[in-house]
Amino acid sequence: MESSRYLDALSEESGAFFDAVAMTTLDAPVPSCPDWTVDDLVYHLGEVHYFWGEVAARHLAEPDVPGPVRPGADRIVGWALEQAAALQRVLGQADPATPVWTWSTQNDIAFIIRRMAQETAVHRWDAQRAAGVPEPIEAELASDGIDEFLTLFFAHPKMGSGSVGGSVHVHATDTPGEWLVEETDDGVRVTAQHAKGDAALRGTANDLLLALWRRVGPDALEVIGDRDVAERFLSRTSLD
Repeated sequence: MESSRYLDALSEESGAFFDAVAMTTLDAPVPSCPDWTVDDLVYHLGEVHYFWGEVAARHLAEPDVPGPVRPGADRIVGWALEQAAALQRVLGQADPATPVWTWSTQNDIAFIIRRMAQETAVHRWDAQRAAGVPEPIEAELASDGIDEFLTLFFAHPKMGSGSVGGSVHVHATDTPGEWLVEETDDGVRVTAQHAKGDAALRGTANDLLLALWRRVGPDALEVIGDRDVAERFLSRTSLD
C-alpha cells in the first residue's frame, strides 16, 4: 500500500474510533481488551499517537519521549483527539523516507505511517466492540495488517511460549494474501506464497487479522490440519 492510502486509513479509522467512543461511556468495559475500560483505550491510543507524533516531528534518533500526563475523564477524549490530529498533520507533511528511530529494522517515517494506520484500525474495532457495533476492517488494509503482523510481530514470542511445532499457512479468502510461516533454527521464516502447512487458517482478512491480535478466537476461522499447531500459533506472540 502507498503512504497516501495509509494516511487516508489513519484519518478514517481515527474518526470512526472517536465516533464509537461517543456511543458509549468511559467506564464501559472493552471486551476485546480484558481489564480495560473505554477510558483506558482512549488513553492508550492517545499515548501511542503522541509518542509517534513526537518521533516523527522531531526526527528522533532515539525514543526520548517523556510519557504524557494522563488527563482526567473530563479531558481525556479531547486530549486524545488533539494527539490524533497532531499525528495526522505531522505524518501528512513528512517525507516518508526521513530517517527516524523505530523499534524495527525499518527506520523511517514510512514505518510510522503504516504502523499508525494499523494500530488505529484495530483499536477502532475495539472501541466499536465496546459500543456493541463492531465493523470489519477494510479487506486491503486488513490484508496488509496480516503481513505486518507476521513479518514484524510474530518473531517476538510472549514469555513462556514454546515452539508452535509445525508450519502454518494463512490464507485470506476475500482479498489476495497468502503466507507460510515456519520456525527454523535461525528464527521465523515468513514467505508470501500458497503452500501446504501442518495447519492452515482461512478466513476473511478482517477475521484473520483480529485472530492474530487475539481479538477473536480460532472459531472465527476455518482451521484445517493440526488444530493444536494452529492454536499454539495464534497464542504465541507477545502483544505488549
